[in-house]
Amino acid sequence: MMKNLVLLGGGYGNMRVLLRLLPNQLPEDVTITLVDKFPYHSLKTEYYALAAGTISDQEVRVSFPEHPRLNALFGEVTHIDLENKQVFIKDKEPVPYDDLVIGLGCEDTYHSVPGAAEYTHSIQSIDKSRLTYQTLSNMPAGSKVGIVGAGLSGIELASELRESRPDLGIVLFDRGHRILKDFPERLSKYIHKWFVDHGVEVVNNANITKVEPHTIYNHDEAYPMDAVVWTAGIQPNRVVREMPVEKDRSGRVKLSQYHNLPTDEHVYVVGDCASLPHAPSAQLAEEQAEQIVQVLLKRWKGETLPEELPEIKLKGILGSLGKKQGFGFVADRAITGRVARFLKSGVLWMYRYHNG
Repeated sequence: MMKNLVLLGGGYGNMRVLLRLLPNQLPEDVTITLVDKFPYHSLKTEYYALAAGTISDQEVRVSFPEHPRLNALFGEVTHIDLENKQVFIKDKEPVPYDDLVIGLGCEDTYHSVPGAAEYTHSIQSIDKSRLTYQTLSNMPAGSKVGIVGAGLSGIELASELRESRPDLGIVLFDRGHRILKDFPERLSKYIHKWFVDHGVEVVNNANITKVEPHTIYNHDEAYPMDAVVWTAGIQPNRVVREMPVEKDRSGRVKLSQYHNLPTDEHVYVVGDCASLPHAPSAQLAEEQAEQIVQVLLKRWKGETLPEELPEIKLKGILGSLGKKQGFGFVADRAITGRVARFLKSGVLWMYRYHNG
């Protein structure tokens, strides 16, 4: 009997699963079904540049691998039936699975701020990033753009947009008392100075209380805006939020040490939807996927699993400030300037080279 491994979502986690199993590690009695909305893997870490208009749409797309026992289905997942082991896809027949890896990614969370969902733009998905690009690129000279959230996405979008559209007024709203408050102060000061030098206004200790068409309210003070982009938090995909399984306070699925549901060893969760002791990131999804593949291979062979898996250790973060400057925290060291930007470009090139 052939077993069907179903991968939901073609993001960083499931892309790594594919690349580790194909072409030579997939057992002869296992087929893979990949389900994604789009017929390509998308470089989500670069959506900020797509929205800012500094790279083309084609530059954020990577082809999925091809293999005789890989079947790709393109459509929107609407529901996961854990009891009957099948996945429902809009306008398609249900897909049965023997093993399932859920990597459906995340959506914006608006923290119950009135008007935020209706009147802000997003860079959480490739289609929403395209719409954001259309809005930002079509704005008249002198227009004002607000960016809510000064995490990695907000910082990179603000700096990239400044280089793409020097004629726009840009205001970055940061909830913290300083940018990237959980990282060394040196990084915060470097990024803040870059924004000051390049005419980006940074509002610290921000608390967005309401969004209306062409107006954003910080502590109930009105700021006129021609457009607002929301980068202030994420939550798991709706399908995962609706699953009847145990979750943490952020709505992410609690897992066993082998990355599967505690109640079902055939259902794994990878990436943004998984409850892990690290903030969600592409790097974390890939490291988690490496371990999921090892667990799958052992279970398929009927081998005993190790008592515990190695602790996932992340290499650090790298961010860009436009095309020439950057920042990072790698091996417990803060790095800034051209070196950080060069490293980020190199990591991206390596990823495309090994995955494209």
